[in-house]
Order: sequence, then structure tokens, then C-alpha cells
Amino acid sequence: MNKPTTPNAYRQPIIFFDGYCVLCNRSINWVIKRDKKQVFRFASLQGKTATELLGNQLEGLDSVVLFTEGNVYSHYQAVGLICKQLPFPYSLGLGFYILPNFIYNWIARNRYRWFGKRETCRLPTEEEKARFLG
Repeated sequence: MNKPTTPNAYRQPIIFFDGYCVLCNRSINWVIKRDKKQVFRFASLQGKTATELLGNQLEGLDSVVLFTEGNVYSHYQAVGLICKQLPFPYSLGLGFYILPNFIYNWIARNRYRWFGKRETCRLPTEEEKARFLG
């Protein structure tokens, strides 16, 4: 299968996240703080960029998604690959890549109940705006 053509604006890896999920937003804050080289860009799954890049793949995606080099990774695979691109010692989080899928899915299914849900999607701060896509 051929990879889709990626517009220049989307050449950096993009982390898509549930903009309403408190846990997801905290996770994005955690990545931003540690991503000193600004490897990643960010967009909510509810936004225009997610619709443009993920299209019909959006159905069934409701937590973390990594779009990189034209490929889409979700759930525990996305978390592991995100950690891999962060500096040491966070790159050791690659272990998430082998995290059993059922554990990840259990946390994802319960995240609103355990951590809460926001009324609106996360808005980037002034410093973060250049890294966030619509």
C-alpha cells in the first residue's frame, strides 16, 4: 500500500489527542515539557487537522494517535513510539510499546471516570501555539 502524500505543514510527527480528556491533556503537557527539541506537533482528535489527515481512520480512535511519516499509530503503540523520540530517560518508555493492549484499553475506557472530562477542548498557551495545529 502506498503512503498518502503528506503536505509540508505535516512533516513533523503529530500527536493527536482527545481534547476533552483530562488525562490526555495532562499527557500532552508532559510531552511538551520534555520535548526540548520540539520534535512533535499537536492536534486534537476533534479538530480540522485530524479530519484532513486521518479521514475515515478517525472512526474508533478516541485516545492518543501518532501520525508520523504517513503512518498512523494508536493506543499503546503510539505511546511507545512517542517515548522513543523523547530524550533519555523518557525514551525508556518504549516499554509501552509492549504493554499489553488490554491494559491500555482498560485505562482508556475508564479515563473520563477516573480523571474527568473537560467542557471544552484544550487551548494552547501563547508559547505553544506554533506547535498546535487546528
